[in-house]
Amino acid sequence: MSGKLEESIELPENITASAEGSVLTIKGPKGEVTRDFFSENVAVSVVSGKINISAPNDTKRERKMAGSFKAHVQNILKGVVDGHHSKMKVLSGHFPITVSVNGREFSVRNYFGEKTARKFTLPEGVSVKVKENEIEIESCDKELVGSVTSSIEKLTRRTTFDRRVFQDGIVLLKEK
Repeated sequence: MSGKLEESIELPENITASAEGSVLTIKGPKGEVTRDFFSENVAVSVVSGKINISAPNDTKRERKMAGSFKAHVQNILKGVVDGHHSKMKVLSGHFPITVSVNGREFSVRNYFGEKTARKFTLPEGVSVKVKENEIEIESCDKELVGSVTSSIEKLTRRTTFDRRVFQDGIVLLKEK
């Protein structure tokens, strides 16, 4: 126990933040993200344009937890200012795959000649655009982008087929 641990992050212009207990809400031009930073020893607070992460003791465990909280806050700040993007590509060699978005429903048709569509309901706060064989996913929440990307990838996964031969599906190209 070598003293108190304190980290602070400056808020950019046009960004507002509020903390109620362990719940931090950050609003910006791209949207709003609310995250619960629950920890028994590490506290998150907002004071005069700064987000403070503090702990009563400077132990290794609390430093790691404070570093994780700081990284999450920085990702949230980047998301509400610039947004997080992900690009995916539709690959089809055997049957032409048709991908569409209708409201909050994402569907994949004709995957390996299947007659029924594979469907996935998109969560609130994420936008998906389909252009020919490319899919763009955008949100102000990085975790939401990753979750939707993995769910879309899982729609076209076939575990009983050899992936070296049957390379059809939807794969991740890049994340920003």
